[in-house]
Amino acid sequence: MKPSAQSETVTESTAETPGHFRRVFHAFTYRDFRLLWFGSFTSSGGTWLQETALNWLLLQLTNSVFYLGINTFLSTAPILIFTLFGGVLADRLDRRRILLTSQWAQLTFAIILAGMVLFKVPAARLVPLMLLISFLTGCAQAFGGPAYQSLIPMMVERKDLPNAIALNSIQFQLARSIGAMAASLPFSRMGSQMEAAAVSFGLNGLSFLAVIVALNSLRVEHIPRQSSGNVRTQMSDGLRLVLGNEGLLSLTFLAFVSTFFGLQITAFFPYFARDIFLTRETGNSILSAISGIGGVTGALVVAGLGASRHKGRYALLMQVGLGLSIIGFTLAPNTRTAYPLLFIASVFMMCVFSLITSLVQLLVSDEMRGRVISIFVVAFRGGLPLGSLVTAFLTRYFSLPSILLVEGLLLCLIAIGFLFSRSQVTGK
Repeated sequence: MKPSAQSETVTESTAETPGHFRRVFHAFTYRDFRLLWFGSFTSSGGTWLQETALNWLLLQLTNSVFYLGINTFLSTAPILIFTLFGGVLADRLDRRRILLTSQWAQLTFAIILAGMVLFKVPAARLVPLMLLISFLTGCAQAFGGPAYQSLIPMMVERKDLPNAIALNSIQFQLARSIGAMAASLPFSRMGSQMEAAAVSFGLNGLSFLAVIVALNSLRVEHIPRQSSGNVRTQMSDGLRLVLGNEGLLSLTFLAFVSTFFGLQITAFFPYFARDIFLTRETGNSILSAISGIGGVTGALVVAGLGASRHKGRYALLMQVGLGLSIIGFTLAPNTRTAYPLLFIASVFMMCVFSLITSLVQLLVSDEMRGRVISIFVVAFRGGLPLGSLVTAFLTRYFSLPSILLVEGLLLCLIAIGFLFSRSQVTGK
């Protein structure tokens, strides 16, 4: 970080911030964090607009829930393949430049997708191309993710890091809610579903300009330390650190479990909207929006905790609550019951994610941050594609609600096992 920027940051952060409201939003006192938050919020809103529209269009074109699982797998599988390498790059190169490259790539893919749909590429060719674009977008995110997560701790003081992570979660979930609701507008107001999808994809492409402008306006600067080894050696150093630290290893495992079992309901919202609740594309958007609003609420809860102790124990209790609410959602007979349960599940889900992420960030030094965070991101983000792939294949033999019910039960049992163990997580 440049000296001038550092001086301003310290001055801003030491201002008096009495009251619960100011404590919740304290990280906004840092200029660079504010800029990146609002830029990322706009971009994330566009991403969720596209994701919601793409899943609905894919279900309409294929009439198969299997393709929803495959699309989720392909869009997030690159995280398993490239994120460890991306973490090394985040320690070796300027993190802001990595992020800019990632954003420009995603912008390009969104515009290409909009063009293919707008010019009415035949469905037999369009579906594979849509899946390919999802994979390529995931590749760009795999390199951008570790750089983004490693950039946030450089913008705030250590004592405000949990608050910044919670506010970043709010940004993501609020954008998810707004983007998902906006996705229903083109479909309800335009006669052609293909044209409506093209508008959604084009708007997503434009949304990346906001975060690109924000990144170019940051004063924070990551000056990489002189590398003391090759990429493979540095990757190994990160793995050894995680494997040798029981706290980091347990948190990484819990991150994987929470997304492998806990996020599957979000991947199959179109199925629930069309085939279970009979609410069509509007219901699909409502499910995503409720999930986003619940996520915002959960992140606000974590932001209000500040530097309180026992975050690990809270995370495990929240994971039990997440599992129970998922079970309730799968048994819900109608939307009057399902919507509140989904909201509660999303609150618990975001509390788990934010608390675990905060603990990992606090346990690692800056020189190792990119590599350790990349391992954490592989576990955290990798659980969704692997879980979606497994769930998609299981739908050929069992009903989707019954599969999700079992996944919710396993989520509860794993959290209870940790609560009664001697893991470092319960003492954090």
